[in-house]
Amino acid sequence: MRYLFLFFIIMPIAEMWLLIEVGQLIGAPLTIAAVVATAALGVYWLRQQGLATFARLNQRLQSGELPAQELAEGFMLAIGGALLLTPGFVTDMLGFSCLFPLSRRWLARSIYQQLAANRVQASVYTSHGSQQNAGTGPGRRPQTHADAKSHPNRERRSETIEGEYTVEED
Repeated sequence: MRYLFLFFIIMPIAEMWLLIEVGQLIGAPLTIAAVVATAALGVYWLRQQGLATFARLNQRLQSGELPAQELAEGFMLAIGGALLLTPGFVTDMLGFSCLFPLSRRWLARSIYQQLAANRVQASVYTSHGSQQNAGTGPGRRPQTHADAKSHPNRERRSETIEGEYTVEED
């Protein structure tokens, strides 16, 4: 989360600085033309890569396989498209890296591995309203009733069984 905040602070500053520098070097009209040209090229290439990824996704679905890689690449293509439509050279560079098949696959795989390594911990709410860690992360096992007994400092979980009932009248 901290990195995302820094990204949204540093990125606009870097974009403005680079646009000013390029504008001073080649002039404002050529700088604007370059920004528009990279956006147009990016949209064209995004369409090509998107159609190819969608075709691979359909092929994997029809063969009964889970298209996890294609879904991740589709996500990367969407991010790349948004970055390419944002005016600036830094965002264009990042956007094009999401469109190149090799870098896109590497980025998708890296993000997947990062998410798998940092799984969100599930929480269990007990009947008296307190929150406990369910222990479902990597290398952990769910807490059992025996675990709660063996650790006197741990709060014991009350177990709630959900179901339906009817009242029979005699």
